[in-house]
Amino acid sequence: MHLRIALTCSLLALTSCAVNPATGAREFMLVSERQEIALGRQSDPAITAQYGLVDDPELQQYVSRLGLSIAEVSERPNLPWSFKVVDDPIVNAFALPGGFIYVTRGILLHFVSEAELMGVLGHEVGHVTARHGASQMSRQQLQMGLLGVGAIVSEEVRRYGGLAVQGLQLLNLSYSRGDESESDRLGLRYISRLGYDADAMIGVFRMLGSVGGGGGGAAQLPEWQLTHPYPENREADIREEIAQTGASRQGTVNRDVYLDMIDGMVVGTNPREGYFEGPRFLQPELAFEVTFPGGWETVNQKTLVGAQPASQDAVIVLTLEQDAEDPATALSGFLSAEGVSGGPGSTSRSGDLTLHRSNFRATTEQGTVAGEVAFVRHGALTYRMLGYAETSAWSTHAGAVAATISSFAVVTDPEVLSVQPLRLRMITLSEPTSLSRWVQSNPQPVELDVLARYNRVGPGDVLSTGTRIKTVEGTPRN
Repeated sequence: MHLRIALTCSLLALTSCAVNPATGAREFMLVSERQEIALGRQSDPAITAQYGLVDDPELQQYVSRLGLSIAEVSERPNLPWSFKVVDDPIVNAFALPGGFIYVTRGILLHFVSEAELMGVLGHEVGHVTARHGASQMSRQQLQMGLLGVGAIVSEEVRRYGGLAVQGLQLLNLSYSRGDESESDRLGLRYISRLGYDADAMIGVFRMLGSVGGGGGGAAQLPEWQLTHPYPENREADIREEIAQTGASRQGTVNRDVYLDMIDGMVVGTNPREGYFEGPRFLQPELAFEVTFPGGWETVNQKTLVGAQPASQDAVIVLTLEQDAEDPATALSGFLSAEGVSGGPGSTSRSGDLTLHRSNFRATTEQGTVAGEVAFVRHGALTYRMLGYAETSAWSTHAGAVAATISSFAVVTDPEVLSVQPLRLRMITLSEPTSLSRWVQSNPQPVELDVLARYNRVGPGDVLSTGTRIKTVEGTPRN
């Protein structure tokens, strides 16, 4: 043990130095296993709400079963492991301390076998078993001066709120390159124990290199991935690890099982969850539309739709009222909230809808804001539209906010209401051909290079009779 670490451990507490369960190394640690678990349990609902889950129980059970099989052969089998497929088109996978692991449908589209999925699940399990997140939080606590054991130990989960915030922040921070490399080695260890083909991890790194190399829109790697070791370096390292450990390169692959499981998966963004045509937001599933101010930056998330001007001194947000109160009651409740003043409310018509709206002022930690709020009932749901700005800027944006609120309308256009997402479909080639030649006779709604990445082949590679390939069906939105 380095002298500096030894002195630090002595000064803090004996429990501050712990043995890493995955590596056997002694390390500085301020976060207990109990706190890791509490953090994951508190953060999981927020992650699920932010991303949403893929609505496919069979797929969810499949990924969970595979993940749990890895957890069982890991060094920490007794954690409350959880494995979920989140509804996001980005190529990504991530883990929270305590055993809460997520893979996106975007990354599932790019795997060509169950063994590759196992490699990524194994990598994420490695982050948890090696306590990378807990170690990172311990370093943060040390930097912030939270050195007292009493400040981090608690008998009640409710007192771990600060750690839960840190857990969510982990999603916006990268592990060190050393942590990533260690998780690669642990992932190889786990899939080898289960008899899977070690070469699958090489395939994953090649996929990450091709996806991160440009193009592909929603398939693009998230920014945090740029802090990982380069995929080609990870491939070289894992090849060396395979050679040193003697991991099997003739193990289980399960290509057809995996392709069957992802057949029909949504490709790219799902327009059923709403989409923008310029500043106009259309929601086919709920049959409404709203037009935001032209030139404002827009966003469509699972729990809200919003827009902000380039000046960033105002915002408009559309959300659902979870308790489904009638609009008049909801408006009254908003205006009676602490720190809010405004009213009396008024009503206005938007087609067949009645908007209950009011201007208001609110005192926040950052100062006073002015705005307009409106509630409207459509179907069985109540929607809230909230626009506000810094008090000094409200006169500049008040008209745009009012116009956006007034634009809420029912959608009746059959083309909008019937829009469907692109979906992945498997076909079996009846004769030798290449992707490029096959696409000439079977036009696809995605670019040829995207389809080639999905299939992990070159556009001109000749594929033999009987080869199953991924194709995409549907009509893209213009």
